Amino acid sequence: MTEHDAMELARRCAQRLFERDRASNAMGMRLLSVAPGAARLGMTVTQDMLQGHGTCHGGVLFALADSAFAMACNSYDQATVAMGCSIEYIAPAHQGDALTADCHEQNRRGRTGHYAVRIENQQGQLIALFQGKSYKVRGPVLTQETDHE
Repeated sequence: MTEHDAMELARRCAQRLFERDRASNAMGMRLLSVAPGAARLGMTVTQDMLQGHGTCHGGVLFALADSAFAMACNSYDQATVAMGCSIEYIAPAHQGDALTADCHEQNRRGRTGHYAVRIENQQGQLIALFQGKSYKVRGPVLTQETDHE
């Protein structure tokens, strides 16, 4: 497969998966870019995302990182799910912050992969670091969608 073909496959996989992802869309996430084993998502922190201390809820940050992770690990047209994830909260995010989650594959071998996600705000300030371990299940990403159309 050429590099161009791999990029196009990653784009199509992420686009179709993101279209089906009601949770990410409901939270206002945007798919910014994708490449084989990598994805970048954006989201603006709204008032509904704030916790009791007035900063962005950790679960919202986790969801943003997890969605970037999902787009990256499914970019090869091989249905993949999370086996485990962890997050470190570095700094608070505030209402109105434009967050970006950049996910990059660290390792992929056999049925498992390891991915790192970095969440930053609009000033490039580090907000959170996320690590995810993926597991490849049976079937492709694209065919699953076309089977239901």
